[in-house]
Amino acid sequence: MLMNDYLTIILIVLLYFSPVFYQLYLLLKERKEENKKLLKRLLRFTKYSFLILIFTAIVFGILSHTNYLNYQKPMTFDKYDQITFQNFRGLEFFKKSLYGNERFAYVVTSIDSDIDENSVTIESLFYPSRSFVYKKNTNSTELLSHEKYHIKITELFARKAKQEISDLKTFDKNKIEGIIKDVKTKERAFQKEYDYNTFHSYVLSEQKRYEKEVDSLLTSLNQYENPKIIIDDKN
Repeated sequence: MLMNDYLTIILIVLLYFSPVFYQLYLLLKERKEENKKLLKRLLRFTKYSFLILIFTAIVFGILSHTNYLNYQKPMTFDKYDQITFQNFRGLEFFKKSLYGNERFAYVVTSIDSDIDENSVTIESLFYPSRSFVYKKNTNSTELLSHEKYHIKITELFARKAKQEISDLKTFDKNKIEGIIKDVKTKERAFQKEYDYNTFHSYVLSEQKRYEKEVDSLLTSLNQYENPKIIIDDKN
């Protein structure tokens, strides 16, 4: 959320409570006996109003993070070809444009991992109910392709993690956790670089360059497509 958005919310709250604050000021200034009942009512109103605002803010924050009103569970990479803008179900209450353009979207992905006794499961996930497109009926194939390549990039680094873990000679949980942490850091950096260099899909030549590079790297790591890796001690 931008600073301007916070200022807008604060201004709305202050305007909402301004009549109450004014009445409290007058009552406290006069401090007459007959004003005590009115003061109590105002304080009670203020108390319940704050509780309602806090509850609303919590609901607002939850829905801003994940749209549970139109929820779809995370999708694994094998569902990649099924993803369209109809899957982008997240809510965005403030941001209405990107660099002045209403044709924008963002995607949320993650590398999920589970370490067992002699195996590791690593897979990339796409979160439909946290991903957003301003105009769901947009027919921009360029924008959709750009966002979907974020998903491919996450899958690429998930496979890189599996490649590194497969090279371990013994099962070492600390090393495995270190590899996963390091790969996640590199994945986030690559995602930012991708957005910066393509200017969020607007620089077509860079977009095509990244698509070619990511596709080539993914293909070279096809043997790590399976989420689960069995680690046998090689000593």
